[in-house]
Parts: sequence; C-alpha cells; structure tokens
Amino acid sequence: MSGEAGYGPRVSIVELRQYTLHPGRRDELVELFEREFVESQDELGARVVGTFREPARPDRFVWIREFDDMTARLAALTAFYTGPVWKANSAAANATMIDSDDVFLLESVAGAFGLGERAPVGAGEPGTSRVLAVVHLADAAPDPAEVEEALGVAPVVLRSAPYENDFTALPVRDERVVVRFAAYPTADDAAAARARLAPGALQVLELEPTARSAYRW
Repeated sequence: MSGEAGYGPRVSIVELRQYTLHPGRRDELVELFEREFVESQDELGARVVGTFREPARPDRFVWIREFDDMTARLAALTAFYTGPVWKANSAAANATMIDSDDVFLLESVAGAFGLGERAPVGAGEPGTSRVLAVVHLADAAPDPAEVEEALGVAPVVLRSAPYENDFTALPVRDERVVVRFAAYPTADDAAAARARLAPGALQVLELEPTARSAYRW
C-alpha cells in the first residue's frame, strides 16, 4: 500500500487504553460507553475493537480503538471530541474516572483482530471468553516464538508507533513496547496460558470482554 507524507507505510494504528475508575462505578461507565460511544466512534473511523472488564481489578476498564493510519486517527479524534455525542456525555463519563491517561499508541506488526458480530445495546451478560494482553518493553522483549508458544494461539502483535502523538489532548505513554493480544474460550484457558508465560513482562492483563465487545473468542 502507498505511504503518507510524514508517516511512512500505511499500517493500522491502535490505542490500548486502561482506565482507573472510582470505586464501584465500572458498570456505570460500561453501560454508558456501550450505549453512546461505540457506533458514534465507529462511524468516524475510530473503530472500537474491544471493551473489557479486568476481573482481578474491579475498578479498571480497558478498551482498544483502531484507526486506518495516523491521518485517520487525527481526523476521527478531532471529530469525536468536538462532536455532539461526547459533548452530551463527557461529564457523566469523566465523573466515573480517576485516570484515563494510561495509553499505548501502537502500530500493527502481525495478525489482525478477528471481530465477531457486536451484540445490540442492552445485551445481557458477556460470555465466558477471556483476552490476554501481554506487554513487553521493546528493548527487553523475549524470543517471540517462546511467547507465542506459551500463549498457545496465534496472537495479534503490535509495537509502539514511531509517530508523534498529534492529538495532544489525549496523552500516551513514553515506553517503547511490544504488545500481544490473544483470545481464549474460557477463563481457565487464559489462566493456563498466563501461567506458561516466562516472567519479565511489563504487564499481563487478563480481560473479560463486555457484552458488546467485538474482539473475543
């Protein structure tokens, strides 16, 4: 594919966003997010790939957002955060949050998020599937084959995007990382894969897809 001026070859750009919430308010944010912030971002080119609870940490909400490239990211974020949906719901969303600045800006390396059909608004409880997100510092990353053997499934692999964050209203982390996402049918399968991982990861997130998450087993 052709490149863009200033950005090099066209690749998928992904944000891994980890929010710390006020105690007891995660379900409130999930309900608001799934009702107001999914289709409204999708239609602008900010694809909401996955939305997750972190079962071991009840005051955390994690989600993944994907863009065609950096130009599309800037356009989509500008349109969304100056648009009517965010203006109408930002106060309610922000009231649930302690911190929303824990964000990795990534680019695709291998694999792709296999997205299922998204459940309708108001869908019931999510299924039993789990997702692992394994984060290694880029300059201390282990042998990829060893990580992927431990995961037991072909992961989606991303690395820190080598571009300046040109939507400065939303900060991103400075660490250079490699992130692997892997989906499993049950919590037991995810726990077994996690146990096989060698120590040394910066983070290992064990995530439960919400009812409307497109990325799941």
